[in-house]
Amino acid sequence: MVRSGMVVTSSLSGSLPADRVLAVLGPTNTGKTHLAVERMLGHAGGIIGLPLRLLAREIYDRVVRLKGEREVALITGEEKLLPKHARWFVCTVESMPLDRPVPFLAVDEIQLCADGERGHVFTDRLLKARGLRETMFLGAETMRPIIRRLVPEAEHVARPRFSTLTYAGHKKLSRLPRRSAVVAFSASEVYAIAEQVRRQRGGAAVVLGALSPRTRNAQVALYQAGEVDYLVATDAIGMGLNMDVDHVAFAGLRKFDGYAPRDLTPAELGQIAGRAGRHMRQGSFGVTGEVEPLAADLIERIENHRFDTVKAVQWRNSDLEFRSLDGLIRDLERPSPHPALLRARDADDCLALKALARDAAIAARAVSPAAIRLLWEVCQIPDFAKTMHEAHVRLLRRVYDHLMGPQGVLPPDWVGRHLQRLDRTDGDIDTLSGRIAHVRTWTYIAHRDAWHRDATHWQERARAIEDRLSDALHERLTQRFVDRRNAVLLRRLGDPTELLPAIAEGGAVLVEGHFVGRIEGLSFAPDAAASGNEGRALRTAANRVLAAEIAARAARLAEAPDQDFALGPDGRIAWIADRARQDGGPVGRLAAGATALAPRIEVAAADFLEGPMREAVRRRLADWLAAHVARVLGPLVRLQQAPLDGGARGIAFRLAEALGVLSRRELAEAVAALALPERAALKRLGVRFGPEDIYLPAMLKPAAVALRLQLWAAATGSAATVPPQPGAVSLPRGEAPAGYWVAAGFRELGERAIRIDMLDRLATAARRLAANGAFVPDAQLSSLVGLRRQELPELLRALGFRDHQVGEAAGFRFDDEAARRAARARRRASRRPHDPHSPFAGLAGLRLGGA
Repeated sequence: MVRSGMVVTSSLSGSLPADRVLAVLGPTNTGKTHLAVERMLGHAGGIIGLPLRLLAREIYDRVVRLKGEREVALITGEEKLLPKHARWFVCTVESMPLDRPVPFLAVDEIQLCADGERGHVFTDRLLKARGLRETMFLGAETMRPIIRRLVPEAEHVARPRFSTLTYAGHKKLSRLPRRSAVVAFSASEVYAIAEQVRRQRGGAAVVLGALSPRTRNAQVALYQAGEVDYLVATDAIGMGLNMDVDHVAFAGLRKFDGYAPRDLTPAELGQIAGRAGRHMRQGSFGVTGEVEPLAADLIERIENHRFDTVKAVQWRNSDLEFRSLDGLIRDLERPSPHPALLRARDADDCLALKALARDAAIAARAVSPAAIRLLWEVCQIPDFAKTMHEAHVRLLRRVYDHLMGPQGVLPPDWVGRHLQRLDRTDGDIDTLSGRIAHVRTWTYIAHRDAWHRDATHWQERARAIEDRLSDALHERLTQRFVDRRNAVLLRRLGDPTELLPAIAEGGAVLVEGHFVGRIEGLSFAPDAAASGNEGRALRTAANRVLAAEIAARAARLAEAPDQDFALGPDGRIAWIADRARQDGGPVGRLAAGATALAPRIEVAAADFLEGPMREAVRRRLADWLAAHVARVLGPLVRLQQAPLDGGARGIAFRLAEALGVLSRRELAEAVAALALPERAALKRLGVRFGPEDIYLPAMLKPAAVALRLQLWAAATGSAATVPPQPGAVSLPRGEAPAGYWVAAGFRELGERAIRIDMLDRLATAARRLAANGAFVPDAQLSSLVGLRRQELPELLRALGFRDHQVGEAAGFRFDDEAARRAARARRRASRRPHDPHSPFAGLAGLRLGGA
């Protein structure tokens, strides 16, 4: 038999004597919990107490796989699975059924006896919880002296760490190795770091104590499955979570412990750092962000698991009597009976009891032992939401009032209303986290069977709501902190040749099934979200299919029918590669050429379009454009190509250069020199000799106007253009670029722009009236140009008419000299600089780029 207090390094194989108490101590990654589960299953029954509900569920699932659901129970504050003939009980430490005699009992993470909040519960188990044949306490080596003092009969078993733990220094977040956990000490810090990791490394799972077990499990599963390579967490990962972490990086060394900020102790740092390395795989730890490198002494202590021993543990009297409220409070405040036991500060349940005891109505009801015991049970309802103390006390008061009422249970409609308010999955991460915390409190209440007529119903309802909220929270966290595409691709950036590229519907370029860009026409447009090393690797992988795909597209374009091309208002030529799949894009643009009717074609920039292939594309676009111009501007093209002689040929040439509209005064000498047969030939070709302009009326149709503007913009290098609304005959002049209105088929007169054919009709009609002397403008005359009668005088003056009184009415007469002066003024106005802040200046935003 091993003497009391002796350190044993055996593997605990073979049989053990009855009533044996063992302290199995050592750093993280020593297999202590695994050993305890094995020992428990070696007995006919047992109880194991674990520090977290999450870990309890993990161990429960493991034991169920070995023994079956009918043999295993799970008991936590918020979950109870109690088969009738269960032999093994997996519990949180607070929920261990100590009134049940079992052969084996174990308590994990026994060093939590020193914890300021929960320590008194662990100390109570250390002092009182025993198995009939074997008891096992698992925890840190720092507990050895205190266990020797408080449990002198315990035998000590040292467990060495399976792998080594080494310090790796300071690393930037962007340089952390894969399979790293970054540890911060507030939710806001965790979220900020996770956002940065998402941008730089593709994504991160997050773990905080405030998350529900279901959400934490889902986030851990995301990490374990390799969907992300980084975990950002609070010190919640310091115990109970078994993950494949190779490196732990501290983003902070201080935490708020519920009372004040403080530095982490070396033991706490060691507990967290020890999560790096799994079984025989080596682990490392370090710092990141703004944290200074660790001191050499601290590094040595963490690497060698050498920490200050625990000198005293938290304690609260658990031998309570319920004869009076004051007596119960005195029992809870009883001084420590041993120097190694520190009386714990008042926990939430004790503070709630004192607050309710001051309520006269509560004190009047809590007079019998049963009523006082019930009040104490109500006070132990946890405040997972960490609301204001007064708010939580109000809830406890309502619960107690209902339980002490005539029915003796909680009213179903009251419980239902509270749960209904929480059954919503909208909102952000913080909102969902808050609802989950409140639901956990109600889940605890639902598991007090005696408080309900149908406890099972409320347990299932609360669990279902928590599950829905947890799933929604996991989804929000994943949406915010995980870029699945980057996470997958970044793992393979080192060898882009192994990435599998493909061309999908609509020209989408996929690498490993993730969108990385799109082929637009003959050019590859990479996804703007890809940058840096990732962007270069994606481009390298995509290039393996782009060259062949763009060559094939160029060949198809060279044979494409005319209906597959279109000219946009910005002067770019688009090619529809596949209408059904909505696949296409710009392939060229218009630029100034030899004449306005024959612009030059610039093929869109494309990395894989060179030499003969590019020239074949350019020729096809040039052929299409020539056919398009001939189709839309047919009369103008025919005028340009007509076999005319003398002055008619010169006028035709100048009209073609001006895209079908010229001021008559600019051609006054040429028109005067025309022979009658030459004039007749031009008229047969559609030329109209108006009093103000010489033009082709067919060039004023909407389609012709749109194309003329595109050709004008290309020839002059002007901004891309938007044609006037079809059917408009008079528009405010505004501050359009010089030459715009003529190219659009309008003349600028005063503050108006008048369509040329309507101006022709107006000037002809007015001159006809003036041939008989002065005249008074009528409504019929103003209707020709869509103006009100009172707007017509200004327009007539701009056409060279002078004011002339006709009886009592204001009239006009025509004056050649005035008409010449008006024409000169219009020419000067058309050359004035345009206002960069006018609506037309917005057209400059469409100016062609590198297409």
